[in-house]
Amino acid sequence: MIEDPLFYAAAIPAVLLIGLSKGGFGGAIALLAVPLLSLRIPPIQAAGIMLPILICMDMVGLWAWRGTYNKKTLIIMIPAAIVGIVLGWLTAAYVTDAHIRLIVGCVALAFSASYFLGGAKSKESRPHSWPKGLFWGAVAGFTSFVSHAGGPPYQMYTLPLRMDSKLFAGTAIIFFSVVNLVKVVPYFYLGQFNAENLATSAILLPLAPLATLAGVKLVKITPQDTFYAITYSAVLIVSFKLIWDGLTGL
Repeated sequence: MIEDPLFYAAAIPAVLLIGLSKGGFGGAIALLAVPLLSLRIPPIQAAGIMLPILICMDMVGLWAWRGTYNKKTLIIMIPAAIVGIVLGWLTAAYVTDAHIRLIVGCVALAFSASYFLGGAKSKESRPHSWPKGLFWGAVAGFTSFVSHAGGPPYQMYTLPLRMDSKLFAGTAIIFFSVVNLVKVVPYFYLGQFNAENLATSAILLPLAPLATLAGVKLVKITPQDTFYAITYSAVLIVSFKLIWDGLTGL
């Protein structure tokens, strides 16, 4: 178990942010978790500690949003995400966190900027697209495997669909529940589930359901236009963080 008090000063806010996101509120704010933990420990260890906590949050989110999801989104994106996870596993020795964060950050910046520069005025939803869904699903799986950074790629495809905020949250929790469970096998073989990491995960675990249920509550009481504005704002803020991390890590 990690005993550094400064680690927990970063870890507790990280878990709370992830919980709000897992509950469906704020979307990309979960991306701040691994960078926060990385202030005190290596990014790979941070990802290993967070995965059991993410899975616990997924279980709470699945219960809270049971029966609320967009079937076609999942049919398109989940198989592609699994392919992306496998590609991440196969290329783990060659692709650095810095490259992934830089690429995802640049795409997320362009995407969120387009919303605030005019896209926010549009209330029209875009139809499903198999090519776009398969592409972004694979990218979400790949980046989720590398550094739990699957949120922005997933939202690249799903936000323009303009689903009801509750449907959006329920669909996202199913997608990432599957992604995180699939990641268990490669993470195990990469040695991320050692005794120290699992003991640290157990210390932080009690915060997981409380934070997730808080996120669920916020989605249910937040007007839809406000929900989308907050979500796009989170993507914008995180994009700058990812770009900075990517550039400084090269």
